[in-house]
Amino acid sequence: MRISKVSTRKGDKGRTSLGTGERVAKDHPVVEFMGEVDELNSQIGLSIAFCENESLIRELSSIQQDLFNIGGEASLLNSDLNLLKDDRLDFLELNIKKYNENLPPLKEFILPGGNKFCAQLHINRAVSRRVERACVALSGEGVSVKNWLPYLNRLSDYFFVLARNVSSKKGAKEILWDRS
Repeated sequence: MRISKVSTRKGDKGRTSLGTGERVAKDHPVVEFMGEVDELNSQIGLSIAFCENESLIRELSSIQQDLFNIGGEASLLNSDLNLLKDDRLDFLELNIKKYNENLPPLKEFILPGGNKFCAQLHINRAVSRRVERACVALSGEGVSVKNWLPYLNRLSDYFFVLARNVSSKKGAKEILWDRS
């Protein structure tokens, strides 16, 4: 699909078109899900703006591509299209393992923070969890969510471990939750 005209006025009455051409309400669970995916993709873009490591920028950009693939599949409601390849789950799992390797075990919850990049990674984690919940809601509506759910579940773990890893490499001390 190519966008040749941004303002069409077709959505002025609260309906939008899916990639199939089907018109649905803008609060339809698939539209909600695609909006959550779009927000996460934008948050990752902000992370990239704060990132100084070219390798990590490429890694984060590849995740943005994955999210566009998920959005593309979602816009074609219940189609057989398979844009998010299964090896992308392996990609996340390998990186989670790599970034977690030299981190000390957690003994308590940590407060999100660190430098701007780490803080943004924690925002990505939280938004990833919201996208995952929207995916579960979509699934509950009978929509085939394919391999999106495991991918989104790992994605929040990826952002958490990456934030801890980057923080550790910068010598930042993790601030533990104070139960008092």
